This record gives sequence, structure tokens and C-alpha cells, in this order.
Amino acid sequence: MEKKNRLLSGIKFFALSIFLVLYIFPFFIVLINSFKERKEILENPLKLPSVLNLSNYIDAFTKMNYLHAFLNSLIITAFSVFLITLLSSMTAYIFVRKKWKFNQFMFFFMVASMIIPFQGIMIPLVKIYGSIGMMNSKWALIYMYVGFGASLAVFMYHGFIKSIPLELEEAATIDGCSQLQIFFKIVFPLLKPVTTTIAILDILWIWNDFLLPYLVLMAPEQRTLPLSVFYFYGTYTIEYGPAMAALMLATIPVIIAYLLMQKQIIEGVLKGSIK
Repeated sequence: MEKKNRLLSGIKFFALSIFLVLYIFPFFIVLINSFKERKEILENPLKLPSVLNLSNYIDAFTKMNYLHAFLNSLIITAFSVFLITLLSSMTAYIFVRKKWKFNQFMFFFMVASMIIPFQGIMIPLVKIYGSIGMMNSKWALIYMYVGFGASLAVFMYHGFIKSIPLELEEAATIDGCSQLQIFFKIVFPLLKPVTTTIAILDILWIWNDFLLPYLVLMAPEQRTLPLSVFYFYGTYTIEYGPAMAALMLATIPVIIAYLLMQKQIIEGVLKGSIK
């Protein structure tokens, strides 16, 4: 029996190792090519660089106006995630605690809206908001992200809030707490696991999103990091070296954030799955 368990463990370890290699291989290719000249990349993209050339990173950092693009991405992501988690949790709380028919209709309406692909509404979206002067603005983009991200967040919060005992809120009411105090002092702290999960999903989605910012943000000073990376892809040619370096520069903040918050991320996902 012990020999069989060892064999199974060895097979699992081997399979996981293969998946790990397949998962990090694209990242490895981008990393090694970010230090190469164009000629060296075209000759053999799988070969390790002969010299660690940092000129691609300097070129990419300058041309993509990295610090400004980073700040734009940070503002858009931070405000969008904050508003999605705050407004969605409050909406889900009302849907769960208030047994109104209107709430039931709105909840199912929001859940049903998740099946509509963004590509099916992006042209009317741009046309309508463009006609009322809401394009080319970070705040208009944040508004759209809140709209697109609220349905999934409300759905996840809804199931989690149903598991919170109503007796806790009744006791707080007896102690003189208002509805807002009950939510922010009792309910919302208990939502930390699902809030962490939603925040992770939305940060990855918004930070890496290209299509919606591409449609909304037109001025160069409004560009996010994914849009700035696109600067190196021309109609007839591609600056491969700087483009690879730009991809690395856009990826590094997410990696650093994950390394700093991996404990909270794993705890949030595990607790959310248990609930």
C-alpha cells in the first residue's frame, strides 16, 4: 500500500511539473527575448541571449511613458475594484435581506446579464457614450468597469450573505445600530473571504484588459499599460525587442503584488470556496 501511494505521489508530482513548465514557458520566452536584438530574436527565439542587453527596457520605458501609463492603470484598477466590491456587496445585502419581488427580479436580471458577451454590445456602447461626450476619460472607463463587473460580484456576495446568521443583525439592532452600521460593522467584515476573491478576479481582469480601454481611451496621455505595449506593434513592422521588454514591464507589477499578498490571496480563495 505504501509503495502504491509513493508511485501515485510520483506520478502526480511529474504531471504537476509538466503543467508548471507549460504554464511558465510563454513567460520564459518573453523574458529571454526581451534582452535580445531584433536580428537575434528572428534567428532563434528559443535561444538564450548571448548578452544581457538592457537597451530594450530603456527604450520601452521611455517610449511607452511607463510611469504615466502605470499611474493610469493603477487609478483605473483601484477605483474600479473599490466601487465594484463596495456597491455590489451593498446591493447583494439588500437583495438577500429585503424579500421584495422587485429585488428578486433585479437579481435574476443581473445574473442573466452575465451571459451577454461584451463583443455583442461594444459598438452600441461606444456609439451611445461617444454621443454624450463620455469617451476618452478614465472616469468613464471606471464607470463601465463597475457596470460590467457588478453582476458577477453581486452573484458571489448573494450566496455568501445568505450563510450569515440573521441573529447577529438582530442583536445589533437591539443594541441600537442603524442599517448602515450593521452592514459596515458586522456584515461587511464577515465578507472578507469573498471580497478577497472578487478583488483578485477583478484586478487581473481590469489591469490586463485591452479591448475596453482601446475603445474608450483615445488620447496618448490616457493610455493604460496594455495600450502602451501596443505602441510597439505597427501596421507593417513590430519592434520585437522593445515589445517584449514592454510586456515584462507591464507584468512585473502584478507579479510583485502577488508575491506580497500571496498569503491573503490563498486564504481568501480557500475560505471563499469553503463557504
